[in-house]
Amino acid sequence: MATVHLRIGDLVWGKLGRYPPWPGKIVSPPKDLKKPRGKKCHFVKFFGTEDHAWIKVEQLKPYHTHKEEMIKINKGKRFQQAVDAVEDFLKKAKGKEQDLTDSDPEPSTIERLGAGPGSGFKWESTLPLLQPVKDDPQFHHFLLSQSEKPASSMEPISKRLKIIEEDTGSTSIQAADSTAINGSITPTDKRIGFLGLGLMGSGIVSNLLKMGHIVTVWNRTAEKCDLFIQEGARLGRTPAEVASMCDITFSCVSDPKAARDLVLGPSGVLQGIRPGKCYIEMSTVDPETITELSQVITSRGGRFLEAPVAGSQQLSNDGMLVILAAGDRTVYEDCSSCFQAMGKTSFFLGEAGNAARMMLILNMVQGSFMATIAEGLTLAQATGQSQQTFLDILCQGQMASTFVDQKCQNILQGNFKPDYYLKHIQKDLRLAISMGDMANHPTPMAAAANEVYKRAKALDQSDNDISAVYRAYIH
Repeated sequence: MATVHLRIGDLVWGKLGRYPPWPGKIVSPPKDLKKPRGKKCHFVKFFGTEDHAWIKVEQLKPYHTHKEEMIKINKGKRFQQAVDAVEDFLKKAKGKEQDLTDSDPEPSTIERLGAGPGSGFKWESTLPLLQPVKDDPQFHHFLLSQSEKPASSMEPISKRLKIIEEDTGSTSIQAADSTAINGSITPTDKRIGFLGLGLMGSGIVSNLLKMGHIVTVWNRTAEKCDLFIQEGARLGRTPAEVASMCDITFSCVSDPKAARDLVLGPSGVLQGIRPGKCYIEMSTVDPETITELSQVITSRGGRFLEAPVAGSQQLSNDGMLVILAAGDRTVYEDCSSCFQAMGKTSFFLGEAGNAARMMLILNMVQGSFMATIAEGLTLAQATGQSQQTFLDILCQGQMASTFVDQKCQNILQGNFKPDYYLKHIQKDLRLAISMGDMANHPTPMAAAANEVYKRAKALDQSDNDISAVYRAYIH
């Protein structure tokens, strides 16, 4: 295939991670942002969004040459708005090009297309923070953080890409990373329902919509649905209505009681289940709750799958969760495109209850580890050692990980904005200890960590990040 030479100002179709090809323009990167080493790529501004990214040359195609092809494979409303923005941009640029003469010094293509001062493209003046997202072998990109920009000034599609509500009311945007082959997903034609739009559920629904799924949403606090309705989701008035309207209904709520109430309560899922309809429980609950829900769903002719997720709000927004599934294997296969949209990988673990067991074990380890990290940091301080030096050394050793670095930085900066609620990890520890009791298996480390988290909850840290367990050691 002939090599296509691209330059600054050229309109292109850019393939960013798991997103479908999106119209953009090659622009000059900020002076302080270096090109990823060893990679042939261009810096692209995407139309209809606030996103900029380094995109490898093989993930770029000329806009005009591939326009008809791209429009055929993507029919989304936001995609069409982005294409319309390109066409409007070209119309305005046409008038400017007529003013150019042969004697004039040739302006850059970006200037010819009207992206200079006064054009409305203020990307150079709205770069409060550029941050690396992931050193991915397929591509390396940097995305714009909008943490200093008022939410009201942002394009609607930006809200769809990733939402983190800051204390100031502003939003931050990042596009999802992915390990999907060629970043390509063909969405199922089945109607998807989703119940619960908390830290995890919001990111999951956002990614389902991005990948073209038809989604109906419900949340106990109805206002949380508004953003997703704007982005093309449908609204269900009750869990029963969602289950009745949809072929596959997902649930992601806080604890076993919430999971039971959603199914068995007034206007609950069970009232909308009909033969052949699928229900997927994504909440982290105990195996006994899963067994009960599985039995009541299947008693109505429904099909049941549990699919709790390992990850955090950040990973949920980035479509990088790990899905642990168990139950009806045919439901697992029917949900293939959904799981690809929300996670980097999924495991099928056999009969219902197995995923709950595995998830509790994983969270038990994570919770205990986080408590130990906090204990180490406070002991370093108590013995006159530098906490930052402790972290620097830790991150150079065998325990180095993104998790360790991020959580330690949270502690050192006093930033406990929830990525995974402390109250939820304490709940998981409690359930894991109970599971150990039933199996007559000792869990002394988890029991000790659980007491530390209970202390943190008593200090009003429940709704903070799990790293706030640190405060249990200093009060």
